[in-house]
Amino acid sequence: MRHSHTSTGTEHSQRLRRLRRAMREEGVDALLITHLPDIRYLCGFSGSNGALALAAKEAILFTDGRYTVQAAQETRAARVRIAAKSAQGEACAWLAASGAAHCGFDASHTTVADLDLFRRSVAQARRVQARGRAGGARFFRALSAPLVHNLRMIKDAGELKLIERAAHLGVKLFTDLLPHVHAGMPESELAGMLELAARMHDADGMSFDTIVASGPRSSLPHGRATSRPLPRRGFVTLDFGVILNGYCSDMTRTFFLGKATRRERFAYDAVREAQRAAVDIVRPGVSCGEVDEAARSVLRKAGLADFFTHSTGHGVGLEIHEAPRLAAAEQQRLVSGMVITIEPGVYLPGRFGVRIEDMVAVTGDGARVLTPAPTAWTEL
Repeated sequence: MRHSHTSTGTEHSQRLRRLRRAMREEGVDALLITHLPDIRYLCGFSGSNGALALAAKEAILFTDGRYTVQAAQETRAARVRIAAKSAQGEACAWLAASGAAHCGFDASHTTVADLDLFRRSVAQARRVQARGRAGGARFFRALSAPLVHNLRMIKDAGELKLIERAAHLGVKLFTDLLPHVHAGMPESELAGMLELAARMHDADGMSFDTIVASGPRSSLPHGRATSRPLPRRGFVTLDFGVILNGYCSDMTRTFFLGKATRRERFAYDAVREAQRAAVDIVRPGVSCGEVDEAARSVLRKAGLADFFTHSTGHGVGLEIHEAPRLAAAEQQRLVSGMVITIEPGVYLPGRFGVRIEDMVAVTGDGARVLTPAPTAWTEL
């Protein structure tokens, strides 16, 4: 049964206040936000078309007529305007008339075509002829850092509750599914059973395409489920996540069908030790690079580091991949409230692969695992 989360708007008002402080430090007095997860974070709107225009003392969500009712129901801490034509264009026109000197935008989520629209909209609003030459071109300023995304790295109490619910649903789905796994069933059937169960438990959807990679295909880090049958003997890697009330979960478990060789068991035990070592080092002040190294050093001692071909983890929230990134030499320091994945793996091409992944919340003095499904060696 879904645990709904109804906001009073207080948390969104607090987020907007923090964002305005960051805007002042950046030197902009207005901001145009078009990345939909950022919009949802700031005002609660979950539709597929919107632009949030933020000035010094006012925030307005622009969307289209399809969302008249939904926007009124969902939006907090901002007024709603239904655009006659382009939501982004009308947001720009409003910002141009707001008295702001400069409007920031997030270059990482703005295409060249988008920026051209922004400038033309401001130019038209100010009745300037040449496309943005006087007004639009100088009005918009690319931010030196993604302000909203940086705020989103540190989850507030409400977000942590929602993320934990999504994570716990993922654990339940995996636990319920495991007794039904058997050799000969198609990988796609396993993925389908999991996804159907997620929907039956009121999940919004899956965080990403479910990964089921078995036998030699388990050596593919992102082996999407295929029609191939699960082998009588070999690893099965299951990597999946659900979206619940807008927030994502992410976990991976690898288990074995049949009887494993010493080499296969050795690899699994090494990955498990690496994963635990990385989780154990998580606490405020530790760098993302140090967490990565904690996992990598275990695999290096086992002679398997060359087969660990991706970073150790990433942030999770409204999007499945968020900041921070846990990779070699990353200097970003962990802060209480961050939610990250810890997912080392080894992949021997054409032979087998192993990955174990948990979601972890950084706490005031350490870490809390949000996906407590057992990681002990499992043979089916």
